[in-house]
This record gives sequence, structure tokens and C-alpha cells, in this order.
Amino acid sequence: LFDVRFLPNPHFVAKLRPHTGRDRDVVRYLERSTATHDFLRHTLNLLNFLVPQYEEEGKAHLSIAIGCTGGRHRSVAIAEHLGHRLALRDDVVVEIEHRDIGRQA
Repeated sequence: LFDVRFLPNPHFVAKLRPHTGRDRDVVRYLERSTATHDFLRHTLNLLNFLVPQYEEEGKAHLSIAIGCTGGRHRSVAIAEHLGHRLALRDDVVVEIEHRDIGRQA
């Protein structure tokens, strides 16, 4: 589980509040933060290290959870980014589930 509550919170931007982390404006808002780029880079490096380790041990599944306060903005955007990047690997099948994306803002 990665807790991304340290990233800027789009919930506090009135025009972004009704949107989700799948919306380009929310993604752009998060991309303005150096911490977002640093977190994604470090996390992708970790996951790219872990995947072959799990495969070597015969593990078929690796669950990764991303959490934030409301589950609509930051965690969604980060999960989408990580999922799309990991899906570029030939040895990974990615399934993304957003548990709280439908909650009211």
C-alpha cells in the first residue's frame, strides 16, 4: 500500500473537485508537483525490480494499492499512471480497480 496523501489534493480546488484522477485537468494539476514525478519514478523503479523477483519465486500475482483521503483524485491518477507504465512490460498483465472513485465529492 502506498499512501499518496502527501501529494497536492485536487479536492481543495473547486473546479477539480467533481472530477476524478482519470480527468486530464486533475492529472495536469498533480503533474505540477515535483513530488508527483519523484514518487512515480521511485515507485516504478521499485516495481520494475519486484516483478522479476516475484516471477522467479513462482508468484502469479502482485497486488499494489494506492490510497489517499477520498479515493477519487490522487490515488486514481497515480494508479492509472503506474498501471499504464507496467502494462508496457511483456511479462505483466495489469488490472486496475478504483474502489472509491464513485463516491460523492
